[in-house]
Amino acid sequence: MTTKNKKCRKLRGHVSAGHGRIGKHRKHPSGRGNAGGQHHHRINFDKYHPGYFGKVGMRHFHLTKQRYWCPTINLDKLWTLVSEQTRCIYKDKTDKAPIIDVVRSGYYKVLGKGHLPAQPVIVKAKFFSRQAEEKIKSVGGACVLVA
Repeated sequence: MTTKNKKCRKLRGHVSAGHGRIGKHRKHPSGRGNAGGQHHHRINFDKYHPGYFGKVGMRHFHLTKQRYWCPTINLDKLWTLVSEQTRCIYKDKTDKAPIIDVVRSGYYKVLGKGHLPAQPVIVKAKFFSRQAEEKIKSVGGACVLVA
């Protein structure tokens, strides 16, 4: 905004410039930033930011994320890991079933969301949820645990 349009220009000659004679426009009368959250601004913090202060849960010293690294895939996306050709080839064969190695595709755990086509399949993974295992076995497949 240009200088000539600023409020300051209109207020030339008005002593307190809109900030009042009694209260006065002082620097930081109530503290800077979040000051006083547990003291003079307590009502505001309790009303609009409940749970801002305090702790929750247990501390985990030297937290390393690789221990909990477990990418997951759902059953409805399982067949996207192999080509459509593979599915068609094994559709008619009853003595053989395709092997889907989810670990090779970067997933560790198979979860049970969605439906599987009624076609036997051997799934290799580090972990299976209970529902995933049931659904794979219900279509005639097998779950193989890989270290």
